[in-house]
Formats: sequence, structure tokens, C-alpha cells
Amino acid sequence: MNDTNILDEVFEKFVGNTKTFKNREALRHDYLPDRLPHRGEQIKLLGETIAPVLKGARGSNIFIYGKTGTGKTAVTKYVLTHLETKAKEFNAPVKFCYVNCRLAGTEYRVFASLCRSIGVSIPFTGLSVGEVFDRFRTGLDSSKIIFIIILDEIDALIKTRGDILLYELTRINEVLCNSKVSLIGISNDLQLKEFLDPRVLSSLSEEEIVFRPYDASELKNILLERARLAFPESALSDGALSLCSALAAAEHGDARRALDLLRVAGEVAERRDASVVVEEHVREAEKHIEHNRVVEALKNLTLHSKLVFLSVFHLSRANIHRAITGEIHEVYNELCGELGVTPLTQRRVSTLVNELDATGLLNAQVVSMGRYGRTKKIRLEVTRTLIREVFANDNRLGRLVKYEPKYLSKHARGGS
Repeated sequence: MNDTNILDEVFEKFVGNTKTFKNREALRHDYLPDRLPHRGEQIKLLGETIAPVLKGARGSNIFIYGKTGTGKTAVTKYVLTHLETKAKEFNAPVKFCYVNCRLAGTEYRVFASLCRSIGVSIPFTGLSVGEVFDRFRTGLDSSKIIFIIILDEIDALIKTRGDILLYELTRINEVLCNSKVSLIGISNDLQLKEFLDPRVLSSLSEEEIVFRPYDASELKNILLERARLAFPESALSDGALSLCSALAAAEHGDARRALDLLRVAGEVAERRDASVVVEEHVREAEKHIEHNRVVEALKNLTLHSKLVFLSVFHLSRANIHRAITGEIHEVYNELCGELGVTPLTQRRVSTLVNELDATGLLNAQVVSMGRYGRTKKIRLEVTRTLIREVFANDNRLGRLVKYEPKYLSKHARGGS
């Protein structure tokens, strides 16, 4: 059978299969359902905070904290979508703009997104950040609206670029005559305050909402509601549903992970032409997702986190399998020099190491050195083969994978 015939068979089999999925999109984590179970308290609090805009007043700025997959983005979009509908009913001049700061990556792109949402045209590059901000401010004031800005994953931008973006936005109401701005910051990092200038913090954190992780029974309820939309009746075993909930609850109550597991398990069953999704399909989905999770985690790291991670990779290549922060910082400084970027201080690098440890990409263990005190030993938790595979395709960092740090040839030490 030639390749074309094989593909015809694959595609026809897929189109003809109606027994596995009814609506697989309902299992995507960016799908916004009509109901968000176990988040009523947060929905009410966010609604109360932004309700003043319906009467032409500016709502308080608000910071939303919580780990990935705890419903922060879903709740925010849910509340603001309903607010937009109400604003039309009351003829309130309310508009909102959602920006994912990790995807935007720079202040320029964040301001450009805000400009586009109010109809101000900005070139892809070529202007200073100050010029883009000025155009945004002028365009906003002439719009005569109450503008709600949602900055999702704001921690990713602040850790690499500092808090200048927030500083400008928290001060903007002082210079606006006809429009008003409210900010909603969403962060996966509960310690983000440590990175903020006190003046920014006092302006931004007027209200705070913390999203705790879901437990196994809450995750099961969430999955059950989505499964009713996604699968035909009796196409999903209770065992598969419970296993997805239990595995995701063990991973800090991450609803995204639970939904991904269920969707991929359904896809495994679909490929096998099975009529019911069972626990075995969930186990296979877990293996598949774990590999993809590491690849995605590495690709989505900020530039400086990637450079720190590559520094540990180079130390591991040189048989320094349990590195200390000072060694990492030396190699990191060299890699920054190669790219022409300004390196962060050793203290900031140490914070990035802790974050990489929290995501499971590195292992940072505090060990006693006897009378020399305690130190942190850091090692890779990802195979070097996978690291090469991921970074080889990175336009900017690909060449650093084969780079030979001068520090290592000068300070060679035996295996550890």
C-alpha cells in the first residue's frame, strides 16, 4: 500500500469515527464553559471589584494569584465577558483588552496589543517603547472609555524585563482627562511581590484574589461537566475519569493537566478504535503528555531562564553533575556575552534556579558542608538528549548548545 492510500485510510477512518468524541474542543483548557464549578467565591469577588465601571467609575486594580490550572484566566475571561454584555445594556463605555505577557514577551508588544485594541495602529518594530506608550495614552484619552487591561502571566515579563510596564500603567490615570484605566494582573507566582517596586505594589495591589488548587473531588466534578459535552454517553469509564482527577490532583490540583489527560486519553482510544475510554488509555496519555510537557516547558522559558538552564547543561556535560550557584553564574555570564544581553545578578540567577526547580526541570538540593556551612547543589532533571533536541531548533540559542565555556576549561574539576 502506498503512502497516499495509507493516509486516505487514516483520514476516512477518523472522519467516520463518531463513537469517541462528540465535541473534543470542550476538553481544551481555553474553552470557556457556561459554568465554572468551585469558583463561585472568586467570580463574585472579581465581579464586585469591577462592577463600579458600569456607573462610569474606575474599579480598583486587582492582582490574581494561583498556580497554573487553578482557573484564574477562565474566571477573569468569564467575568469580563459578562461585564461586556451588561455594559452594552447600560450604555456604559467599557472596553477590555486581554494580553498574555509570556507570549507578548516585551513591553513594546504589550503596548502594541493595547493600542490595536483601541484602534491605534503601531508598526511591528521601529518605535521606542516611550513613543508607543505615548500613542496609546493619546489614543485612549480620545476614546473616552473605561479601559480594563488584563495582563496574564505578568510574572514572566516582570522577571525578565522589570516592572517599568506596570509602573507606567499604574500612573496613567494621573494624566488621562477623558478615559480611565483599571488593571487586572494575573500571576502564577505567589512570590511576585518581591520583584515589584514598592510604588508599583501600592498602586497595583488594591485588591487581591488567591486561587487555591483544586482537590481530587473538585477536579472530578470539573471533568464530569466537560466530559458530558465532549463524549457521547457511556463512551467514558468512571475509572478513567477518576484516574485523570487523581493524577492531576497529585500535580498541585491542575485542571489544565486533568483536561489534557482526558482529551489525549480520548485520542488514544480513538486511534485504537475503542468504544470506551478506559484507565489504560489514561496511562498511555500520561506518558505522552509528560514528554510534551517537558518540551513545552523548556520552549516557554524566558530568555534568562533558558540561559541559566543551558549553563547547568554545560556544567553537566563537563561532568559537574551537582553544580553550585557560583559556577552556574560564571557560565551564564559567558552565554549572555555570546548573545550580547546584559546578565542578571547572581541573586536573580539564584531565584531563577529556584523557579526551574519548582517546575521540575532542575533539582536544587541544600546540602551541609560541615563547618563551611550549607550550599545548594543543582542538577538537571531532563536528559541532555532532549535538551539538545529542543534547543537545536531555537533560532537564537541553537548555537549555544555546542558552545564550549571558557570557564570550564580554566576551572576543570573531576566528576561529582
